[in-house]
Parts: sequence; C-alpha cells; structure tokens
Amino acid sequence: MDTDTIAAIATPPGEGGIGIIRISGSNSKKIANKLFKDKKDDSLIDLEERKLHYGHIVDPTTGRIIDEVMAVYMNSPKTYTAEDIVEVHCHGGIISVKRILDLILNNGAKLAERGEFTKRAFLNGRIDLSQAEAVIDLIKSKTESNFDMSLNQLSGSVSKEVSILRDMLIEMLAHIEASIDFSEHDIEESDTRDFLESAKLILENIDRLLNTAETGRIIKDGIKTVILGKPNVGKSSLMNKLLGEDRAIVTDIPGTTRDIIEEYISLNGIPLRVVDTAGIRDTSDIVEKIGIDRAKEELNTSDLVIIIFDASSKLDEEDLKIIKLIEYKNTIALLNKTDLEPKLSKEDIKSVLPNHPIIETSLINNYGLEEIEYFIKKMFFNNDIRIEDDTIITNARQKNLLLKARENILDAIDAINMNIPIDCLEVDIKSCWQNIGEITGDTSGEEVLDKIFSDFCIGK
Repeated sequence: MDTDTIAAIATPPGEGGIGIIRISGSNSKKIANKLFKDKKDDSLIDLEERKLHYGHIVDPTTGRIIDEVMAVYMNSPKTYTAEDIVEVHCHGGIISVKRILDLILNNGAKLAERGEFTKRAFLNGRIDLSQAEAVIDLIKSKTESNFDMSLNQLSGSVSKEVSILRDMLIEMLAHIEASIDFSEHDIEESDTRDFLESAKLILENIDRLLNTAETGRIIKDGIKTVILGKPNVGKSSLMNKLLGEDRAIVTDIPGTTRDIIEEYISLNGIPLRVVDTAGIRDTSDIVEKIGIDRAKEELNTSDLVIIIFDASSKLDEEDLKIIKLIEYKNTIALLNKTDLEPKLSKEDIKSVLPNHPIIETSLINNYGLEEIEYFIKKMFFNNDIRIEDDTIITNARQKNLLLKARENILDAIDAINMNIPIDCLEVDIKSCWQNIGEITGDTSGEEVLDKIFSDFCIGK
C-alpha cells in the first residue's frame, strides 16, 4: 500500500456554508502543525484530540492568513482510514478550499486519487470490499429504500453471510486435507453423507442470497418504467404528475414529445427510473420517427411498462400495434381521460390485454394515481419493500461471484453423487471458497480493487 500522506477536498465544489479538506497518513499532524494556529498561537497537535478547534490556516513561508477555520485531528487506528487524520473546516467556496489544499500539498501531502480514503480503510482492515461498495452506494442513493439497503450492507450484513459460507468451506477443505494425510484409513459412508449435506447447505445459502439480487438491482437502480402510448394520450402528463413538477411539455398537439425524457423518482419509497417516450404512430416526420425508434429501444430494456389509452377514443390499429410490443412485459394499463365522454371501457382493454391490471384515471383531476403505486408494489415487492433486516445482494459483481461459487459447489455435489473420492473435490471447493472471498475482498486482486474504487469521487 502507498504510505504517502494524502489530501483532498471532501465537499462538493461551489458555494456553500462550509468546505472540508481531509488529510490522511502518518504525516497528517506534522503538516497540520505547520499550517494551523489557534488564537493563542498554539499548533493543532498541542490541543485536545477529536475536538474542533478554532483558529487560522497560515502560510508558513509568508505568515499570511489563508482563512479562518475549525480544525480537528484524530489519531489512528480509530479513524475512517485507520490512519492519522486531520480535517480542516473552512468557509465554503472555490477559493478558500483550493488555497488550503494547495498549501497542504506544498507541505508534504499528495493529492488523493478517487476513492483512496475508502481504499485505505479497506487495505487497513477497517472495512471489507462489500462495505466499501456500500459507501459509494450510500453516496449515490436516489431513494430512501436504496439508502437503507446500502446502510444495512455497510453495517456488515453481506460480510456476515460471506463469513459463514467461508467457514463452512474451510471446514470441508480441512476434511479433504485430513483424508489426503490419512489416506490409509477408509472414509466412512457417514463422512461422505455429512460432506454432501454440508455442500447442499452451502448451495442453499448461495441460492438464498442470489434470490435477493433482482430486488437489490431494482432498489439500487430503480424500476425502469417506460410510459408508452399513442400521441396525446397523457404520457407527459403522467410523467409530470409522478415527478410533482412540469418536467415534460404538455400540449394538445400530438407529437409534442420528440425525444426520451428520463428521471429518477421515489413513489412513496418505490424507486422508479421513469422514461417518457414519443407517442408511437406512423409518421413521415423524420425527427418524430427517430424519437419513436428510441422509444422502442427503451422498451426492450424496461422492467415495467405503463401503457396509456385515451378513454375518449376507440381502440384503433395503432393501439393494437403498441400492445403487440409489450406482449411479454410487466405492464400496467391506464385508461386516461375518464373525465371526458367515454368511448373506450376497461372491458374493451381487457379483451386485448387480459392478463394485466387496468386502472381508470383522469390525470387532469389527479384521479387513479394511488392505484399505480399499489400494483407496482404487488408486482415487484410482494406488497412489502421493507429491507432493514434483510441481507440483499446489491451489484452485478457480487452476483456474478455467487453464480461462479454456485457452479463450483454444484460440481462438487455431482462428484460426490458419482462416488468420486473426496480428495478429488479439493479444486471445486477451493474455487468456491475463493469466489465467495472476492465478495468481501479476501481473495481479490489489485485490478478488481482499482476498478471498484475508480467509481468513487475524490475525497471519499
């Protein structure tokens, strides 16, 4: 591990009430001691640890005051990085934080790379890799359910599950080693039976974790929800109602929406990535046609489709073409404009969409929106999205490692069932142990670490 002392601005750029510069490493206090002076002209390390102290950052070469600040130092190992840390809290804004950071760098620190503070926390053993991934998920959370799930993982929920699996696999490997060391003794049938039961229990636990991966993806990334329908049926109006603001332009002119509009929203805790699309119809307008083609592309990768029909118009050929596009999709149908003279009923839609929920709405009167929430919960969360006590797999890396581990343990189970000697199972069991260990970083290489921490912001 790089042992240089690192520094970075930990708050977002721009105007704000406060800006924070973080220093981590063995020379943190030495650097701070050169720059910080309190009102009695005492240095920072002469003052009490883990308390904010009022003073100034002073350029040691010129004696010029850079800014009025609050500063704190914390001794290792009880810090975020498990190293000595100093934080300088100055006035928010671009100039102050930049001047102080430049002064710190000029006095012995190195500019931190993306995620380097968290990477040091991992390398110093304060957190594991699944907890490090939870840190970036916390920062990027767009909904409360995503935040709660990430906080649960940061507390070690996935780490505990992985630790249990690795202990079981280590026990199996020890059993194999014993059978190799004492090969002159026959392995009893009961031993083989116990070995098989252990492998099946590991498989069961892996499957239980894998079954949470889809929920984890949805909570983390949001349910990709594509709003579909003919022009002027109310797609943009629905988008605006869900967002609670006028994000999409709404007019009586068909074809107003030409391109894709995408927004993240939380519908009472349900994370949605809502995509408003151009109305699908036959058109000679080149720009509108491009928008329609993009709508069809978005449809292919959607988790949910909300198709809207106009209650004041009968079903026509264009409606039927759109219905064919969503044949195998999770779909909620809205019969909108029920405030107008009806020419289309729920029974008419049910005849062409027999297996999907149909909701009567009047978006102009805010009628029917609460039923959308009900059906989304029913489709994706079995009416319950509480995740406080659950261990949930949250990303593709963790899921892929579990899939590899599952394949390893299945190979071992097949070998046992074929009466292959137990000592021949070592490769499969060890591969399973290594794949499981990569989830928490116990067996991860440098390339994996670099990739994960490159997604972080500088200063975290």
